[in-house]
Amino acid sequence: MVDLENAGSKILDYFKYSISNIRKRRTRSWLTMIGIFIGIAAVVSLISLGQGMQSAINEQFQMMGADKIIVSPGSSVLSSFGGTAKTLTDKDKDVVEKVSGVNLAAAMVYKQAQIKFNGKTKYTFIMGLPTDKTLKIVEDMQSVKIDKGRSLKTSDKYKVIVGYRTGIDLFDRDIKIGDKIEIQGKEFEVIGILERIGNKQDDTSVFIPLDTARELFNMGDEISTMIVQVNPGIEPSIIAEEIKKDLRKSRDEEKGDETFSVETSEQLIETFNTILNVIQFVLIGIAAISLFVGGVGIMNTMYTAVIERTREIGVMKAIGARNSDIMLIFLIESGTLGLVGGAIGIVLGIGLSKLVEFIAINVWGTTLLKAYFPWYLILGALAFSFLVGSASGLLPARQASKMKPVDSLRYE
Repeated sequence: MVDLENAGSKILDYFKYSISNIRKRRTRSWLTMIGIFIGIAAVVSLISLGQGMQSAINEQFQMMGADKIIVSPGSSVLSSFGGTAKTLTDKDKDVVEKVSGVNLAAAMVYKQAQIKFNGKTKYTFIMGLPTDKTLKIVEDMQSVKIDKGRSLKTSDKYKVIVGYRTGIDLFDRDIKIGDKIEIQGKEFEVIGILERIGNKQDDTSVFIPLDTARELFNMGDEISTMIVQVNPGIEPSIIAEEIKKDLRKSRDEEKGDETFSVETSEQLIETFNTILNVIQFVLIGIAAISLFVGGVGIMNTMYTAVIERTREIGVMKAIGARNSDIMLIFLIESGTLGLVGGAIGIVLGIGLSKLVEFIAINVWGTTLLKAYFPWYLILGALAFSFLVGSASGLLPARQASKMKPVDSLRYE
């Protein structure tokens, strides 16, 4: 017990001694830590924003429900936004609705098109939504909630619901219930305004009846996306496989050569998370270069410190300091440089990610970029910066510990 207390007291003294030496060489210490706190700031901000985005996306998918399946043209939901040679049609919807276990299937179409209001012409996404009982599935899936006015009805034709920010972001003026807007040369009456969804694309989109959209864009019976709801108590992945099987047979396609994709909400979450993890890994790898540069800076500083304090090392050895003591002193000092640099980097990283979050909400109009700071991120960043500093000071510390007292005391 006494030995542990002595060891703890000795290490505390070494930390105090290290901080004293860092203060004596304040300018050099600040220059040395620049690489560390830039690297840590970049890593903390990227991880916090990445995890925040991942959490926000997962929340969106959870809101849409685990009982949903998305059928889209192309090899994946993401590829369907870029267009494909072979589209989905009402015939495919009929096939899906006949699959045992399917409750409802909702068809949607979307196009980027011209919209006129307040004397200005802009382009935004026009979403064609069903007006029957399947509309509820789409509203749940898209997190669509009416803030003012009403939703679309079966009898509606040239009626439109606008996104929360459509007027302000596109036309610098609020759109009100009863206003007239022009889409592709046709006049529509605004009957509803949505609540804020949280991303600029959805909040500036406009929503019209499915049949009207098909007529407006000459789409025939084309479907851009189909949202399928399975019956309660049935595993969506099983139904998804049945849908794939029946669609392949109907479209005369071989397994592996499908021109459509069928994905459950869980599969979509996994796809998005995989993409985000890869992007985050690449960005953190780039940020790690700053940490490497910072580590080289600490190593250089510690080599200089060993040369400058040669006589001091000789005195410490002459009065009984062991090689392990000298080595520990320099390791703690280099680790402290990394730790202080890391602490500053964490503060900068938090500030940077909060700034990005503020810009995302107030300028870009999205709530997906949220900063998230779990305790393990902060502690991990501190521990990592200390380890980088200590590792960078390992060779200089070893060199200091190997010095002979007589030679050190003679050094001028």
